[in-house]
Amino acid sequence: MSDTKRVNIREILIDKDLRRKLMVSTIQATQAREGIETSADQAARAYDIVTERDRVAFFALFPFANGDDGEDGRERAFIEALRDLNPSVRIDVPYRDFRIIEGHPLAYRQVSLLGPLFRRFPSLDPNYGRTRSGLNTTEIERFVRARWEVTHGARWKPFAKGGDFSRFYTAWDLVFDWADNGREFKAVVAAKYGSASRFVKSEDDYFKPGITWMQTTNLGINARLLPEGGIFGVASPSLFLSEWSNCDYLLGIMNSDVFNALAHTVATRNWGATAIGSLPAPPPTLEQQAAIESCVGTFTEEKREWDTGNEVSSRFGRPWLIRDDQKLARNVSSALDALTDLEISTDRRLQVTFDDLNTKVNQLYGFSPSQVGELDRIGGERPAECVWPQMAGKSKDQKRMEHVWRLLSYAVKHVMQADEDGIVPCLPVSGETPLLDRVHAELSTYFPRRDVNEIEVEIVNELRRKVKGYDRAESIREWLDNVYFAYHVSLYKNRPIFWHISSKQGKGPAAFAALVHYHRFDKDRLAKLRGVYLREARGVFHREAALAGQQGRAEDRLEWQAKVEEAEELDRRLQRVQEGFHHGAEDFRILTPWKAEGQRPKGWDPDINDGVKVNIEPLQRAGVLRIPEVT
Repeated sequence: MSDTKRVNIREILIDKDLRRKLMVSTIQATQAREGIETSADQAARAYDIVTERDRVAFFALFPFANGDDGEDGRERAFIEALRDLNPSVRIDVPYRDFRIIEGHPLAYRQVSLLGPLFRRFPSLDPNYGRTRSGLNTTEIERFVRARWEVTHGARWKPFAKGGDFSRFYTAWDLVFDWADNGREFKAVVAAKYGSASRFVKSEDDYFKPGITWMQTTNLGINARLLPEGGIFGVASPSLFLSEWSNCDYLLGIMNSDVFNALAHTVATRNWGATAIGSLPAPPPTLEQQAAIESCVGTFTEEKREWDTGNEVSSRFGRPWLIRDDQKLARNVSSALDALTDLEISTDRRLQVTFDDLNTKVNQLYGFSPSQVGELDRIGGERPAECVWPQMAGKSKDQKRMEHVWRLLSYAVKHVMQADEDGIVPCLPVSGETPLLDRVHAELSTYFPRRDVNEIEVEIVNELRRKVKGYDRAESIREWLDNVYFAYHVSLYKNRPIFWHISSKQGKGPAAFAALVHYHRFDKDRLAKLRGVYLREARGVFHREAALAGQQGRAEDRLEWQAKVEEAEELDRRLQRVQEGFHHGAEDFRILTPWKAEGQRPKGWDPDINDGVKVNIEPLQRAGVLRIPEVT
């Protein structure tokens, strides 16, 4: 056997520096044949010049700004790097590698265009205020609720936690359990992570007004007002102003295209407090500040006013379709047309104002019109300014249908709030007027000078339209039976307050169904639902089945008997929820693992403050809701 060493070709080929090694040795050999002695370093430099052109050097000097003795050590570190005494400070980059970062943070075009702004103008922090990162959450199901889920009081505080994309204004839907100055949350964090301060950040700035923005988004910076009295989370870093009189001015600056481009020089989609606080904002003249504040005032006023038609907003008054009394005498189609025209004209006005704002801010920063295109390229495409950001990008037909569904949803809400026990059956049982009849009566109050039957026909004509994302319905009854609950769950962000209990899931006729008001549906209401409403319905079904049998109507008897069995199965499932039955895979308890054993509910005895998700799960597991899952 030969003693010749075997060559590992695979190992050689995967060497990323193979080409460089071969070329350096070749250069040395070629020069040697010409009688020129060339060192490996000289050959390597020749290779760099030929293949990579010149290099640019970067010096990582920031860590030396404050040495152990408190002195600025950057000059010394720079000189040592030039002498190769500290090679970790100097980073050499071939020019060709700049092609790799084209369009990325700190690409050379961005630096040349935006870099001077950091020298010319003061940064947000500390010149205009302090940027802070907020509360980091854990065990969200225990401490965070939608505003409409819980009883109000000192325990629950408004909570800014990211939210939907919206510039200048947004409605805050979440609340946080901050009872006794957050004592319970702090104890949980300390037990799990060793220190509450790792999660409870910037506590001294809680409940103060400010400007906040979404930390993580692909849509660009969207700054909005942080109201007084709430807590801000890590997903909503915030600026707390030294002078509140600068609020509207800075809202305008921070939502501008220039500021968005600046943000893209320090991050791509994750903008924390430190990054945004480092961005420059020019000090304006009184005239410039007033002009920008005027633009911002238009945005906030229009969006706040529009929000009064949003059912889940704390500012809600009436649906958009019936806010204007002048529309009530018209037919529904004309009212929808007028509302659509209003929204289009408002959006157009807001976009013109937004363009005007950007022009003013561009002038403040010193950008010429020819440079605006480069700003857009750096900042990327941004959503158009609109009054209804939750429906941004939706078609005219989709918005039209949304208005119709919102009107019907509002009618159901009024019916549920007006009912004494919070249980509204879909059938005429126990002397109760069924849901459909109550909705008809409610609609008649919205159009007092019109016949309610005509109104229903006009609404049904809209419900029958084929619109992407919206289920068609042939009648208001069908909409209430098959569409309403799923829509309500979506509208209320998977935290519904009106629950559709039904003997049948999905779509199609159910033997028994009722809407119940979550805030009133305690153990006594569940007992009443079973013992009064459902019991009477079962009695009706039994009698009708017996009567059909006596009269020889076999098909009718089978139909009524099927309803009897369906209602009895619903009652059996509700009984298991009522008792909190649990055995093996079946578990119909309200699960609150954070509570001590003695504080956990026994059977159906919900605590409103535990939230919808916890309290609705037993009904989901029992299969008594119209849709099988509320996530």
